[in-house]
Amino acid sequence: MKKIGIVFGMENTFPPALVDKINSLGIDGITADFVKVGGIRMDEPKKYAVIIDRISQDIPFYRAYLKNAVLQGTIVVNNPFWWTADDKFFNYALATKLGVAIPPTVVLPHNKHPEGTTDQSMRNLVYPLNWDEIFHYVGFPAFLKPYAGGGWKHVYKVHSPEEFFLHYNQTGDLCMTLQHGVEFDDYFRCYVVGQEKVHIMRYDPRLPHHERYVKGNPPAAPALKERVEKDALTLCRALGYDLNTVEFAVEDGVPYAIDFMNPAPDADVNSVGQENFDWIVNTVAEMAVQKAQSDENPMQELHWSAFLAGPKPAGKKKAKKAVGRAPESTNPAGGP
Repeated sequence: MKKIGIVFGMENTFPPALVDKINSLGIDGITADFVKVGGIRMDEPKKYAVIIDRISQDIPFYRAYLKNAVLQGTIVVNNPFWWTADDKFFNYALATKLGVAIPPTVVLPHNKHPEGTTDQSMRNLVYPLNWDEIFHYVGFPAFLKPYAGGGWKHVYKVHSPEEFFLHYNQTGDLCMTLQHGVEFDDYFRCYVVGQEKVHIMRYDPRLPHHERYVKGNPPAAPALKERVEKDALTLCRALGYDLNTVEFAVEDGVPYAIDFMNPAPDADVNSVGQENFDWIVNTVAEMAVQKAQSDENPMQELHWSAFLAGPKPAGKKKAKKAVGRAPESTNPAGGP
């Protein structure tokens, strides 16, 4: 029997719906349930073929448990090693090299020294910063937001240097980015599952949270829909995320990727709506079953797996380890 588990927090709709969906399929040898853990031994035996992670970004204990589960051969969605290392500023820099349209963005030093550091810790930091150069590069309006944040927390739209400093001076020791604010005429949030399937949802971040998913999902123009799907897949394949949302702000027909580090994306029926909810539950269930039935070895994605595998038999060539699939194309499709 191969088990699929889900680790979650305050969610009340997606986790039970996902477990019920997998179990309702009646696939011989496959079952799903909620993961239960206590103190984790370092040699904890493998209990799950696949685990869907919805909470470890907030709970270090769960992140440590999931890393150890990968070590024992469990496929974790999403990869906890990469998720730990990733940040949104790196995402933006990588995306530009992949031909995805990204608004001009800079990462900024902490406004307040991180705890345990002093001025002496900042000897490599230029002071004062050349703010005129930064503002000229980014332009206004702009968004000031954490370089590794989520959930639209600590996000400020600023229209001038004065407004920028008003909010920047309140960010404490958070590491922030400043990104040009796209004056969008359309906005989409896309579920991407298994690096293969894309579900485009019309979205308006200016509305209250429970009203942001609006009716009329697909873009009106076929070329725009194709570009959004292609860029969403390019990003998730390059980053190796099997469950993610990618957000695009569309200005003058160009979809700018605004946010694509959401490895535990909103899937609450009360916010995304029944149609979108049904799609994500069914598609994640299908992906989880496929992974449970596969011969996928998560250890092959880790650089240090070659060392753990021990010496190679004499006469055999060392196989190259594939970190992830390459994007289908690295050419921009009409980007700036």
